[in-house]
Amino acid sequence: MTAVALPARVVRFPFPFPHETYRYSTNVEPAGARAVTAAGSWGDHPVDIDEYYRDELAERERILAADPSRFQALPHMDVAQWEAMTTVMRMLVDAYPDRFTLDRDGEQWRWRNHELGWDQSFAYSRADTLPDPPLRCLGRQIQEDVVLLDQREGALWGDAGLVTFAADWSLRFDVGMSFLQIHGPVPRVHEEGVIPRAQQFLMGLQPGQRYRRTNWTLTVDRRRDTATETYPDWGPDRRLLGEGPEAEVGDRLHLRVEVQHLIRLGASGAILFLIRTHLLPLVDVALVPEWAQRLHDVLVELPEDMADYKGVTRTRGPGIDWLREYAGVSV
Repeated sequence: MTAVALPARVVRFPFPFPHETYRYSTNVEPAGARAVTAAGSWGDHPVDIDEYYRDELAERERILAADPSRFQALPHMDVAQWEAMTTVMRMLVDAYPDRFTLDRDGEQWRWRNHELGWDQSFAYSRADTLPDPPLRCLGRQIQEDVVLLDQREGALWGDAGLVTFAADWSLRFDVGMSFLQIHGPVPRVHEEGVIPRAQQFLMGLQPGQRYRRTNWTLTVDRRRDTATETYPDWGPDRRLLGEGPEAEVGDRLHLRVEVQHLIRLGASGAILFLIRTHLLPLVDVALVPEWAQRLHDVLVELPEDMADYKGVTRTRGPGIDWLREYAGVSV
């Protein structure tokens, strides 16, 4: 039998489950090393450009035009914004030198995005030399959402960001909150000390250090924007999924994985938090039998409080049924 080549979206997908069960943990590892999966690999670079580049940037612009509050920055984060923008620009050049160019002469910079035909000269820290604030300009170049964490008073604070692809949370609501406050609703992590340990780890990062982690949920109909603000648009889909033909679940229900990079900036001392969202429908997950079995086992075992927080209470049942009926997983 001739092996069927997997599509690139599957080969590059960051499948998030190393075990048959899932629990919250810091699950951080150094960034920049290739992660090998049953289908291929991912993670060569902290920023990732793929076949959805133009589509996702266009979607971001539509979301921001409808809701400018998806960009937030407290006044004291100006220095961190500039540093974040130029740091990511350098990372793009390192990862894709044929697509991006960054030149510097003293305080004068020139950025060229050959993919989009963007050619922008600017003076560092001069707001009048950019068409938008630095994080807003950066959001036009990358598929990742961006959050900046300030460190002060022995804690981390989410004081700036551009987030258009949130998984059931709101940057507008969270901006200015501490790291512990932002993660207040997450079940189990406080009793087990996960969030305080994560904060201590992050506060110990040295300038230039880069780490990554993954997070996951389930999303209906390849919808990237599942922010709290748009819940009326996507929330009902979770209920309706279970009322439609079971065969449709494989196409409509997606495994949603965030690859999160955490990078300590030098001059500002802020932590750059990059969040890249990947979506893969169950029909594509099923192309890799190991993935189908593992996802099934995780969904079956997931405790109710964690399923509720992740928003998969209504969707995991149809997902489990589809994996058993159409993907041939064992019970």
